[in-house]
Amino acid sequence: MTGLAYNTVSGSSVAAPAGTDPYAERIWLKAYPQGVPADIGIERYSSLVDQFEQCFTRYGTRPAFANMGGVLTYSALDELSRAFAAFLQNHLGLKPGARIAIMLPNLLQFPVALIGALRAGLIVVNTNPLYTPRELHHQLVDSGATAIVILSNCAHVLEKALSGSRVEKVIVTDLGDLLPWPRRAIINFVVKRIKRLVPKHEISGAFGFREALDIGKGLKLDRMLIDHADLAMLQYTGGTTAIPKAAMLTHGNLVANTLQSLAWHDPIVGDSDEVVITAIPLYHIFAFTINCLTFLELGALNRLITDPRNLKAFVSELRASRFTCITGVNTLFNHLMNTPGFRDLDFSSLKVCVGGGMAVQRAIAERWKAITNCILIEGYGLTETSPLVCVNPLDLKEFSGSIGLPVSSTECSIRDDSGAPVSLGSVGELWIRGPQVMKGYWNQPAETAKVLTSDGWLKTGDIASMDERGFMRLVDRKKDMILVSGFNVCPNEIEEVVMAHPGVLEAAVVGVPDEDTGEAVKLVLVRRDPALSAQDLRTHCEENLVAYKLPKHIEFRDQLPKSSVGKILRRVLREAQAAG
Repeated sequence: MTGLAYNTVSGSSVAAPAGTDPYAERIWLKAYPQGVPADIGIERYSSLVDQFEQCFTRYGTRPAFANMGGVLTYSALDELSRAFAAFLQNHLGLKPGARIAIMLPNLLQFPVALIGALRAGLIVVNTNPLYTPRELHHQLVDSGATAIVILSNCAHVLEKALSGSRVEKVIVTDLGDLLPWPRRAIINFVVKRIKRLVPKHEISGAFGFREALDIGKGLKLDRMLIDHADLAMLQYTGGTTAIPKAAMLTHGNLVANTLQSLAWHDPIVGDSDEVVITAIPLYHIFAFTINCLTFLELGALNRLITDPRNLKAFVSELRASRFTCITGVNTLFNHLMNTPGFRDLDFSSLKVCVGGGMAVQRAIAERWKAITNCILIEGYGLTETSPLVCVNPLDLKEFSGSIGLPVSSTECSIRDDSGAPVSLGSVGELWIRGPQVMKGYWNQPAETAKVLTSDGWLKTGDIASMDERGFMRLVDRKKDMILVSGFNVCPNEIEEVVMAHPGVLEAAVVGVPDEDTGEAVKLVLVRRDPALSAQDLRTHCEENLVAYKLPKHIEFRDQLPKSSVGKILRRVLREAQAAG
């Protein structure tokens, strides 16, 4: 995480007068929409499990999740997650605090596995189903996961990643496992036999997901004593100086952020008939908290989009359903608007559109409003904050270009390099304090100490300013992190992969602007082997990196810029790129 950056207009920051702190009075509270409280009380729920179980009782037969023609009611979600929890607890023998990886796209199986794992007292490790064996192996080893729930399409990746990990229990699910008969059988047959999307694999002793549910239905579930301090999730995030590390998010963190999100949404949504479109994968912290947790609390229906890249099918799904809310990243909104048929949809029920994960571009927001008659609301968050920190008022009339106001029970302060507050309107590093701030980084006390102060402030490394009403604007981000379609990409990780190629002498990775993904990965390197080609490198990277981390641009140089001690200067590469 970075220190102070300079204001692109004034060229400097301005310290607040000695002895004053312009952020201490929480000036943003005066700009809150009517009905949004200054603070929330997280004592409403003792844990996420308590929250889930109260939602099950409160909403009963209402539909909770829909996907590919299948629907789970709140009651069915209660029954299935209870069975899965009993299976994990009393058949697999997993003890409270054990880590279980969930490697699934947006399917009905995801909320069942998630809630079941938490009801069994386990810690969930959200895992991207697009990971390569190398990436998955790192996450399994680092988290110490002893179990995993995985889509059969990805099981061949797990087979290659298991060696050296602690994973002993594997539950494999097919794409259509929770769909009604005969749709379940048809989809699974087509995926396996017609489209051949399930590569051959062999994992000894693996259980099927439906088998696990059947076993669990006959077992007793021992209720776990879980409170706010207990870990609920290890959520992996990129870092600017190391490979991805896991933010430790407690039940209290996630309950708090759910209630903070709910407080912001409640004046606009919550009429008992909400339908939210969930295209961002639930393993991403944005969709996990905002879509899954918040809209469960509202008793809403989550329509899960398994493959949002299939835009034609996505638009067909939107056409077939009445929807009131949609979340996404800037690139998704852009792609939708360029898809035939989108303009002709019925947007009369649409109330809230929220953009996160990456900056929302003004041109996209203005075009979105012209088509849907609904404002794209931009917010800001971090994996380390569960994630929500700031959001614009949902009753905004025009796109603001701001990341909004700090949410309830959240303190934000703009600090200089010495940790002192700067004056309003000046730039500095954004510090955050609130009940949603993580416990720390898993097994990385040194990294935790760099970002968490003794009095609870999180140093984000993001450079921001706050105006006299409390609205915040981002000036710059963590200097090295690359944000591709809302996903953090760590340059060090890509450089490590590239340097493993014997034909590479030196390598550096930077982010460059990209109309499609916000930013794209650019690889700049010096060859050891003069015959090394860009295609050789792309092939090497494809074997070791998920698609969004792949270099889109490759440049060969005779040498890379370095400091006096030999450190490669990414900053110089970025400046050269900006200069054209």
